[in-house]
Amino acid sequence: MTIRRIVVTGGAGFIGSAVVRRLVAEGYEVTNIDKLTYSGNLASLRDVEGAANYRYHQADIVDQAAIGRILADARPDAIMHLAAETHVDRSIDGPAEFLETNVVGTFRLLQSALRYWRTLDKAAADRFRFHHISTDEVFGALGFDHEQFTEQTRYDPSSPYSASKASADHFVRAWNRTYGLPVVLSNCSNNYGPYHFPEKLIPLTILNALEEQELPVYGRGENVRDWLHVEDHARALELIVTRGAVGESYNVGGRCERSNLSVVQTICDALDARRPRADGSYRDLISFVSDRPGHDLRYAIDCSKIERDLDWTPTMSFEDGIKGTVDWFLENEWWWRPIREQGYAGQRLGAA
Repeated sequence: MTIRRIVVTGGAGFIGSAVVRRLVAEGYEVTNIDKLTYSGNLASLRDVEGAANYRYHQADIVDQAAIGRILADARPDAIMHLAAETHVDRSIDGPAEFLETNVVGTFRLLQSALRYWRTLDKAAADRFRFHHISTDEVFGALGFDHEQFTEQTRYDPSSPYSASKASADHFVRAWNRTYGLPVVLSNCSNNYGPYHFPEKLIPLTILNALEEQELPVYGRGENVRDWLHVEDHARALELIVTRGAVGESYNVGGRCERSNLSVVQTICDALDARRPRADGSYRDLISFVSDRPGHDLRYAIDCSKIERDLDWTPTMSFEDGIKGTVDWFLENEWWWRPIREQGYAGQRLGAA
């Protein structure tokens, strides 16, 4: 049942590139499929681009003919599906792209995977896995009690983004129950770490601070998220695709709940210690702005199932993870500077 050849969709994105870097380092034969939308960046894969066990194809998951050719050539034991539009704010401004990529794209990729799986002999078909990587946002919002999302939590998405991912989750389960395609699913909490496209809270705060811009915090900054270091997540995803039970889903969280204001303050303190401002603290740049429409109050992941069944636990504390992330952005301007100057300069999105 050994899985050695893996196709990763969206492998030039933030989480996808972390998965590709890990799998290549672990000796898997990795084929990366990425359309290279605005947030896809092959520079994030500079460390593995010359590896003998890594190949890249620029293709769109909605193009079933192209995907079919790639699968026939790569002969994967597993597909890890990370290709998606992911930014809630962008989904508010332009939901159509989220429907096209996250729903239609997932449907067409499932069709391509099903056709490929049906060509396999029994041993290869039994070994094959389709791993769909999703988000805790499909579950909606929690209050300020001790409740957490479990694998049995009812779906209740609030944004166009989370609705599109919820739909994709349902399609993946349906292809397992209707056609027998061997699938596994995972739903993760908020990721952070190196190579994070600077539209999300943590990298945006770091770069705005370095450029002496205001640090916008939605509402009063009371919204709470569970934060998971991307390398802890990549390790979990490897375990799920290679050892997860067919038809099962696994919640992956960092056990690091923090309010948005606390996150921004932690970043400011790390920058104060590493690159002090000429006058005052980076906290002085914090500015409260109007809240995001439909902003869920709190997310929290119960990850006891993956801890119990697959012997995974998060290893990175939030404080150490933020310090390491700040250090990475300070040391890797070559990666983020072109994005700030030519792609996304940090302007607010999703105000509706």
